[in-house]
Amino acid sequence: MSDSPLGELAAFAGRWAGSGAGHYPTIESFAYREEIEFTPSGKPFLSYRSRTWNGITGQPMHTECGYLRRTVSGQAELLVSQPIGLNEIYRATLSRGALDFVTHTLAVSPEAKPVKQIRRAFVLIEDVLTYDMWMAHADTPLTHHLHAELQRVSESGLIEVHDRPVDSAEDLSRRRDRRQDVPREK
Repeated sequence: MSDSPLGELAAFAGRWAGSGAGHYPTIESFAYREEIEFTPSGKPFLSYRSRTWNGITGQPMHTECGYLRRTVSGQAELLVSQPIGLNEIYRATLSRGALDFVTHTLAVSPEAKPVKQIRRAFVLIEDVLTYDMWMAHADTPLTHHLHAELQRVSESGLIEVHDRPVDSAEDLSRRRDRRQDVPREK
């Protein structure tokens, strides 16, 4: 157990960069680059920011921010705000580097897209952070939407996300399919 107020969540602190693939029944598959930052605060939470860029053109695609926090009961909570009108609160138990978040609250603004449900998972193995997201939208049931593999970026190693080759959506999907499922919280 860590002496940090974050406990085992301290392992997530840092900057992560890599590539991902998106797919959904209603859109064309796509590749993207992503950077996630978990910034320590000295308190039992990390500030969270995610930014993505188109893997081919480099155009910005999505951003979101929030907090990853350790609760008094020892659970992890991920609080996310998206500029498209979504606010999300998730809970998980950290188990062997995996955070398989269960939705606690999904708040949708009156003019947001008709998102019905989101599920997220982070898996941390050494210096590789894997991220998956599932979404239910309009009439589409909960379906896998995003998969990314990110490397920890060292303080001295300035990796420019736009200058690295992007794995194809198919390559990332194959790797995602080969990885073991994240254990579900009961």
